[in-house]
Amino acid sequence: MEIDYQLSDDVREKIEAEANKYPSRRAAVKSALRYAQQEHGWVSEGVVNAVAELLSLQSIQVFEVATFYDMFYTKPVGRHRIRVCTNVSCMLRGSTDVLNHLKEKLGVEVGETTADGKVALFEAECLGACGGAPMLICNNRYVENLTPEGVDQLLLELD
Repeated sequence: MEIDYQLSDDVREKIEAEANKYPSRRAAVKSALRYAQQEHGWVSEGVVNAVAELLSLQSIQVFEVATFYDMFYTKPVGRHRIRVCTNVSCMLRGSTDVLNHLKEKLGVEVGETTADGKVALFEAECLGACGGAPMLICNNRYVENLTPEGVDQLLLELD
């Protein structure tokens, strides 16, 4: 398990800028984890420790945030992360079919990463785009009004 990890100067600067916006450095934990995860790919123990040190917090205070939000990955995941909304609006408009199509095309179950490390598949409780249901988010891109053909096109676009 990785215990030592050094944040890049760029990420450290971004985290400091966030921390300076708040009266308490603890308020910047979520942003700090987001920046660190973008750089590292996931939130390892080393990332938690580095963020905690930079923000003058206990590691457990950072770990609590990392494990509370489903946007943070505490295990390595694929280069591309697909999160399919399975909340009521999306479910009623076909997200179950979309999810099953993705599982079949990728050869993985929810929570798994393809053998080549390219794509990880997840469910999401609600992604806030009910008007465009069914929808998913791939990395930071929202894709709405999904069809199996649209999913296939999305997969073709991934490097």
